[in-house]
Amino acid sequence: MIQNGVDDPLALSLGSIYSAVPSPPPAPARSIRRRLNNSAPSQQQPEPPSDGAAAAADGSAAPAAPPLPWATERPARHETLEILLSHGVTTVEGEARCKRCNCKATVAYDLAAKFTEVRDYVAAHRHEFNDRAPEAWMNPALPDCAACGEKRCVSPVIPDDKGEINWLFLLLGQLLGCCTLEQLKFFCKNTGRHRTGAKNRVLYYAFLEMCKQLDPRGPFDDSVANGNGFLHA
Repeated sequence: MIQNGVDDPLALSLGSIYSAVPSPPPAPARSIRRRLNNSAPSQQQPEPPSDGAAAAADGSAAPAAPPLPWATERPARHETLEILLSHGVTTVEGEARCKRCNCKATVAYDLAAKFTEVRDYVAAHRHEFNDRAPEAWMNPALPDCAACGEKRCVSPVIPDDKGEINWLFLLLGQLLGCCTLEQLKFFCKNTGRHRTGAKNRVLYYAFLEMCKQLDPRGPFDDSVANGNGFLHA
């Protein structure tokens, strides 16, 4: 600056003041991770789950499809006879194999007629059971083989997967006794039935439970009369 026409050595120009101020340090680079985390959500829609892997709205697994046309989504559970007939289910089929020639065959039972046989047998003998399956249920009379002619040698094919067992087919043929004790326990576990004890006891409960599912008003109380109603009701 010039004061009274004389240079003032103590005077500083505006430019020198600015040049004297130190430059601020450069701003640190923003974290790439933070930028990615804080970035706007992608517009890409998630792919829908594939069939069979879909889950229910509450997070639980979707119910499995019934293994057979006359079964329900719940293991070892069936609709009543009335509902099955109204849905057009009049015959029940199952696979059987000859123990001698190993020939396989498909066996079909008339639903109403075969269940009437079982129902009549239970109605006639229910007071003799004493919570135990009779010999006719424990050792079923197997059919003869049409291929080789062998007598009483065609047994039902029972899958290793207990959830795929054709329970209704076995009931109508009175072949539930061909199941192992573990298979019968699986049935009783999934239907809320007693499942401890010897096979004749567990088989008895399986037979009556299967019958009661088909005819809830039938003579299938697995109980002992005691004068005040029924035990185990």
